[in-house]
Amino acid sequence: MKSRKYIALILALIALVFFLIPTKKSAKSYITNDGKIHGTYYHVTYLHPDGVDLKDEIEAEMRCFEKSLSVFDTASIISKINRNEVVITDSLFDVMYNEAFAVSELSGGAFDITVAPLVNVWGFGFRSSQFPSDEQIDSILSFVGYQKITLSNHIVYKDDARTMLDAGAIAKGFSVDIIAQLLSRNGCSDFLVEIGGELVCKGKNPKGLSWSVGISKPEDNPLPTNDVQQVLQITDMAMATSGNYRQFYYRDGKKYSHTIDPRTGYPVDHNLLSATIVARSCMRADALATACMVLGVKDALNLCENDTSIDGYFIYSDGDSLKTIFSSGFEQYLKK
Repeated sequence: MKSRKYIALILALIALVFFLIPTKKSAKSYITNDGKIHGTYYHVTYLHPDGVDLKDEIEAEMRCFEKSLSVFDTASIISKINRNEVVITDSLFDVMYNEAFAVSELSGGAFDITVAPLVNVWGFGFRSSQFPSDEQIDSILSFVGYQKITLSNHIVYKDDARTMLDAGAIAKGFSVDIIAQLLSRNGCSDFLVEIGGELVCKGKNPKGLSWSVGISKPEDNPLPTNDVQQVLQITDMAMATSGNYRQFYYRDGKKYSHTIDPRTGYPVDHNLLSATIVARSCMRADALATACMVLGVKDALNLCENDTSIDGYFIYSDGDSLKTIFSSGFEQYLKK
């Protein structure tokens, strides 16, 4: 009888030991959210430590973002500024403005959020227009220029009431950063946030590797294709691509790009088709990708080589063929 008790006791102790030994937790599943925002589509993939789906919080953050910086929302702060209404800017607008000014200075004015009237008059902006005359361009240039606006104590001052702002070339990247910050605050250390092609990668993908992302092959096609020019392997970085190959129109046999040089008032006319920038923030990558499309291959490459915090990959036309060139630090991202 006693032996049976001893046996039962030993079995119980063995069971307790197995119960107390730490076992490897089962791998949590990555969550994917997607939808439409900012006139494009977003995709977010992340590993939440508690398996919480953050889609409602993500979309709420993006809608709040639009209330500040969307020119298509007539009630937004930037729309009110464009109508010369008295409005107090919020922190989102202030951060965007300061970064836009910094990139304008860095690029010698190739990036400029006051380019809105020029973009509109060429028919690519939030207001359609007819083909502009040289006189119209000269007139508009008199009130375009990032030095002609000032932000002070949450109020934007204009030298000319006709000056209008468009954050379209920096806002998507900024929105990506905002969602990345939201995920980090919620304990996510492995994620990819992508809005309209601009993205931030952090940690590892579901396979436990760095994130693989593609740079599209430039094609004269207004619709996106699945053709990839180059695959990158990146983590803990942001990436943005700007190109001249999807938004354009022809007039009298000449192709006009949607990329407007704010310094001249005219669409750029060079052989650079696509600029991809990798940087610490997607907001900076987004703005610099646009600046590089204005600058052209040589000046864009020089910009990246002179700034160790960014790297660039450029696709350009060489007659009937595509050529690529990239900054010296970009090779680390090329997937072998």
